[in-house]
Amino acid sequence: MGSELSPLVVTLWIVNVLVDSGGQLAFKAAASEPGEREGMARWRFMLSRPWIWIGGACYVAEFLAWLAFLSLVPLSDGVLLGSINIVAIMILGRILFKEKLAPMRVAGIVLVSIGVAVVGLH
Repeated sequence: MGSELSPLVVTLWIVNVLVDSGGQLAFKAAASEPGEREGMARWRFMLSRPWIWIGGACYVAEFLAWLAFLSLVPLSDGVLLGSINIVAIMILGRILFKEKLAPMRVAGIVLVSIGVAVVGLH
């Protein structure tokens, strides 16, 4: 696949990582906003907040970027390269939401990153 990593493929890959991560983080922000609401009141509150709509817009953009990316690379390579989203979301979750990264999660981040590098360089 190394010869297939054209500037367009790399750009679509980066856009995919950014908007997928942005969508996940926006949904987390929407779900984490303080409030004593329960049931449907909680859902109405979340739907009234901008984070939920930003997350939805990110997912639409991610869908389009993902389709464009997959049209240029083999599915097996695309799915493996797309795994870097997991790493980005875990790291950003730690930074933005103070989520814990246990040693096994850090090991997972390292292993996924190595796997993505291997696929990207082969």
